[in-house]
Parts: sequence; structure tokens; C-alpha cells
Amino acid sequence: MSDKPSVLFVCVHNAGRSQMAAALLSHLSQGAIEVRSAGSEPADKVNPAAVAAMAELGIDIAAEKPKILTDQAVQDSDVVVTMGCGDTCPFYPGKRYEDWKLDDPAGKGVESVRPIRDDIKGRVEALIADLLPART
Repeated sequence: MSDKPSVLFVCVHNAGRSQMAAALLSHLSQGAIEVRSAGSEPADKVNPAAVAAMAELGIDIAAEKPKILTDQAVQDSDVVVTMGCGDTCPFYPGKRYEDWKLDDPAGKGVESVRPIRDDIKGRVEALIADLLPART
């Protein structure tokens, strides 16, 4: 790993789980970790319930746009966290992969997205502790 670790969050639509995870990691690591997110089949926009759930934490993801997953994004990342994209996620030997089993927030209201957001937040905090042990 380089001086600044990098993490890529991947889900199918890059509209909910991966967007929340990326925003939380960027916010909680205070820029000490390079953060990317992408989807195997990106949606047109970020899930409004995810935007609302993140706004409750003071994190604005309203302007984010779902992005297509590229091989380059995977190659440029130290850690790849998949969230239900299945076999469409590229695999490169030597990369660190984690698969986070999370409910899909698609079609759910903010009250149903909050527990998903909170689950992601806990996992992101553990990832920060692992990647930046001197900060914990």
C-alpha cells in the first residue's frame, strides 16, 4: 500500500450502499484515505432515501453521480469492497477484497435506509481502524 491507502466501494447501481460507504469513509477518515465508488450497472441518480439518510448525519451526497465500474478503478485501489455486485466485479490477484452483505436500499424509504446506513458506518469505522492503525 502507498502512504495513502485507497478504497473502492462497488455495488450494482452505485446509487445507495456504495455512495453512502464512500461518503462515510471520506468524511470519517478526514481525507486520509483515497475513496472511490462505482457500479456494474449504474443508475441515473443517487437514491433519494440514501441522500436523506446521509443528510441526517450532516453529509451531503445529493450532488454525487453513479459511475461505471472500470478495471482501472479496481487496479488503482488497495481495497475493493463489494456490496452485492456478484460475478461482475473484476478480480485481480493480490488485491484485498471484502464482500459486505447489506440490504439493498433501492425502493425503500429513509426509515428503512437508516439501519443500512448505520451498518455501513460501523463497517467503515472498522476499515479505518485497520487501514490507519496509528489514528485509533
